[in-house]
Amino acid sequence: MKKINIVWTLLLMVLCSTTAKAQGWPANYDGVMLQGFYWDSYADTRWTKLEKQAKDLAYTFNLIWVPQSGNCGGTSMGYDDLYWFTNYDSSFGVKEELLSMIKTFKDNGIGTIADVVINHRRNTTGWFTFPKETYNGVTYQLTSTDICADDDGGATATEAKKQGVTLSSNNDTGEGWGGMRDLDHKSQNVQTNVKAYLKMLLGDFGYAGFRYDMVRGYSAEYTGMYNADSKPTYSVGEYWDGQANAVKNWINGTKVNDVIQSAAFDFPFRYTVRDAINNSNWQMLRNASVMADVNYRRYAVTFVENHDTEYRSAGAPQDPIKKDTLAANAFMLAMPGTPSVFLKHWQAYKSDIRAMVEARRAAGIHSQSTYTCQRSSARVFVNDVAGTKGHLLVVIGQTDSHEADAATWTPILSGYHYAYYLDRSLETAWADKGSGLYEGALKVKLVAVSKTDGAQLVYTTDGSTPTASSPKVNSGSYVVIPDETTTTLRVGLLVGGQVKGLITRVYQTEPNEADKVVIPDFCTVGEGEVCAFFEAPLSWKNTIRCWAWTDNPSDNFTGGTWPGVACTELGEAHNGKKVWKWTWDGKKQKNSSATQPDFIIFNNSSSPQTENLKFVNGGYYTDEGLGGTVGILQPTFIETTATDAPVYNLQGQRVSANYRGIYIQGGKKYMK
Repeated sequence: MKKINIVWTLLLMVLCSTTAKAQGWPANYDGVMLQGFYWDSYADTRWTKLEKQAKDLAYTFNLIWVPQSGNCGGTSMGYDDLYWFTNYDSSFGVKEELLSMIKTFKDNGIGTIADVVINHRRNTTGWFTFPKETYNGVTYQLTSTDICADDDGGATATEAKKQGVTLSSNNDTGEGWGGMRDLDHKSQNVQTNVKAYLKMLLGDFGYAGFRYDMVRGYSAEYTGMYNADSKPTYSVGEYWDGQANAVKNWINGTKVNDVIQSAAFDFPFRYTVRDAINNSNWQMLRNASVMADVNYRRYAVTFVENHDTEYRSAGAPQDPIKKDTLAANAFMLAMPGTPSVFLKHWQAYKSDIRAMVEARRAAGIHSQSTYTCQRSSARVFVNDVAGTKGHLLVVIGQTDSHEADAATWTPILSGYHYAYYLDRSLETAWADKGSGLYEGALKVKLVAVSKTDGAQLVYTTDGSTPTASSPKVNSGSYVVIPDETTTTLRVGLLVGGQVKGLITRVYQTEPNEADKVVIPDFCTVGEGEVCAFFEAPLSWKNTIRCWAWTDNPSDNFTGGTWPGVACTELGEAHNGKKVWKWTWDGKKQKNSSATQPDFIIFNNSSSPQTENLKFVNGGYYTDEGLGGTVGILQPTFIETTATDAPVYNLQGQRVSANYRGIYIQGGKKYMK
């Protein structure tokens, strides 16, 4: 009898251990995820291109979510999935490239999240035929009886009757979608196919977990069933709903044996951030979200933009965050939950996002951290977030209107509408640039986060441990990392002759001659003209538009309707990038007394966009910020010129050689 009890005890321990692994999302998870694609990102997110970035991405991210990787029968982002088992030649590369990418990510400490589309499936031909696939000696195929009885609002049933085809007798367990055949997850055959598919993704492909698409389309219990069977480390469902309680109900619905089996994207968090920005009311950041609930924040995957909310085109504007992109990310990366950074934001603001993630790590913030709201108003919002190592203070909005207690907090990062402070009791060194790949020489600001006033810092740049005799600097000093080097910077606090609070950064710098700012001769500013120039990234294919404004008095110089007014294309810079010019037409939204804007944004007909830039008349901007200033040319009054150079008017538009009035030719101003 005793032996039997021992056997049962061991069996129960195994069962409990197995169940514990399948809890949807790790407890107290301190990682950050990258959404590694955007809509139609075929060039940017080929498997080979993503794989080459693995080492650099690993400095900042722990997970990367990639598009659905099976063949869909043509160019596709993967949401019309066709093959599950046998064909992985997709729009992003072939199977061998996919497997190599996943392995390389894993070798660099990054888990790859598979986009799993099982709400619906594409047919090979007609309405009812699915591919027959053999995997591990077993043939898998869905049939017409695996299609929900009420699919496509009854249209599928009508077609089935016409063709003499039988559908499932079960209606959809969630919301219907007319794009493809909705699968009946009550069907044993559907369950068998899905379970085998998921186990293959984990076991054969090496994915670390799943992002379930369109989980509103079928009952949450099936996500729970599939995860309990396949046991992914990470699972997040796209339950697209702005109500926190609705998302939490879905999370609860995934329970198996009273254990939650999946996290969910925190759409309420996203809408809270969007509304705060769009309404210029930062107090709205206090609105309900999954992250805000201490009982559910473990299962909240927060985000501020994704492929379904980003601006795609004039015909599909979606619902993008139109400004304060960095402030939105700063808030997300300071808070509990698991942040998911959008690829376009990462591409535009790598240095800023790297530093924000380093601040998160310095405080030890994780998915279940706690926080206290210190201030909540329309002008400014302040949270004190408690991590395992210390506290991080995040200030969003009019940051100059909140004075953090200098006896408690040390400022470490700031930008337009955001600021980060670390608790001085952390007793740590800080460097304001996170590890990673940079273009050109790099200036790194070193800060002493210490209760000891006047604490100095010691550092090395060869990877060795700094000592009291290493180079010393005061807090706020800069260390220059040279171009074309790989440098391991180690920094420590020097307090009472002892070195403590060591940090390590690894910087790889590459030459950036192609991005050196050289203002073209065709950029000119007329007398009395209010204007600015923008050198657009090569990836920005749309007409560049400008958004310019003042906060006090509140007024807009570009019509007041995002994304602002169209700029004029002038020509190409030395690096092949197009140069655009915005000239104020003299009109303002409210007709205030302001004679020029305080701030300016350039955007790719909405997205991507620059950060909020300080306006300088005649300023020559790149996506990195102000690169120089174009001076005002004084006219030389002559009748003719002896040059064959192109002729431009004062707005920078090319005109004929017979143009009369003030014009620019060969970099000089003339009149005739």
